[in-house]
Amino acid sequence: MSESTQPVLHRLRDLIAADPDGFAGRVLARLFGLSPATRDLFPAHLSHLRQAFTQVLDHVLEALPGESGHDELIEFLAQLGRDHRKYGVADEHYDLMLRALVTESAALFGPDWKDETADTVVQAMMLTTGVMRGAAQSVEGPATWRAKVVQKFTINRERAVVRLVAIDPTPPLLPGQYVETTIPQWPHSWRDLSPAVPPNENGELEFHVRAVPGGHVSTSIVKETAPGDVWTFAQSHGVLHVDPERPVLMVAGGSGLAPLRALLLAMARRADSPPTHLFYGARFPGELYDLAVLRDLAATNPWLRVTGVIEETTDPWWAQGAPDPHQWGVEIVVGRVGDVAAKFADWSGWQVLIAGPEDMIASTKLKLRLAGVPIDQMLHDPVHS
Repeated sequence: MSESTQPVLHRLRDLIAADPDGFAGRVLARLFGLSPATRDLFPAHLSHLRQAFTQVLDHVLEALPGESGHDELIEFLAQLGRDHRKYGVADEHYDLMLRALVTESAALFGPDWKDETADTVVQAMMLTTGVMRGAAQSVEGPATWRAKVVQKFTINRERAVVRLVAIDPTPPLLPGQYVETTIPQWPHSWRDLSPAVPPNENGELEFHVRAVPGGHVSTSIVKETAPGDVWTFAQSHGVLHVDPERPVLMVAGGSGLAPLRALLLAMARRADSPPTHLFYGARFPGELYDLAVLRDLAATNPWLRVTGVIEETTDPWWAQGAPDPHQWGVEIVVGRVGDVAAKFADWSGWQVLIAGPEDMIASTKLKLRLAGVPIDQMLHDPVHS
């Protein structure tokens, strides 16, 4: 980028940052005005979309004028283009978005919208939309695939286990990955869910879902999902994997057990799985609902050790009647799962996989770092609301 280009994009970034939600709302209004049918591609509530949109644009306007990091930016935009296939975004929509972005940028600059400014902004927006469009065009196969709900178990008022069978051919999915998911109760509202079982030739899927406070999709899954519902899936992502050459520490909080459980079940099919210690944490005893399955898995796989962790020793009134996890003979410790794991042993040289709520992941990483575990030994996926 030339020196004259940098101030223009920096200035645009500052103008957008003054009212990011307003800018996103006006760009989308222009887009929908150019093509009213485009509105049907997106969720009924656009607040999450507006926030994500301005975050992406802020990253582009920060990285593009820089001296380096352009390869990372291109890959970021390419992945974004591949992600947008699930919405039904087509080639013509990128042209419309380009027009909306440039028009609203011109409105922000006002009388400062000169020829040089216009050229710089247009080039930046053409690059952004062009990379996304090119990446989307390069992907082979359908953008989405479907599976039908065949069973649902309600664990308690906050958690449910949902089992599905694929209707369409399933794309490659690795144990431990999460997959973009939308449900019929909230079409176009995509959430990332982690299968709790590894892929299999029968197309069977299982998800352990917690109703997040304020989360309309997760709450609908726990309270409304029923056999016969058809869920739609898109791309799979994730960094959780096991290096068979090193012992493994796994730390799971609540429903964060799902991707680690899938990895363990896949490891049980191998003859060379490394020594693995799983710490499975929950707030209340009755929430360690999968401890019996883990006990059986450990009993037939001597490389696996399981420790249950609870923060409270008794269940609340709304969880009365839940099975007592002590009956399964698994070691159970009182405390926060990250604290217990960090103090339990010297994990030097172990690979560490962490899954759970955002605060649990952050706390566990901090405790392990204070215990001497290098940050580059720890893996966890991004946390999505």
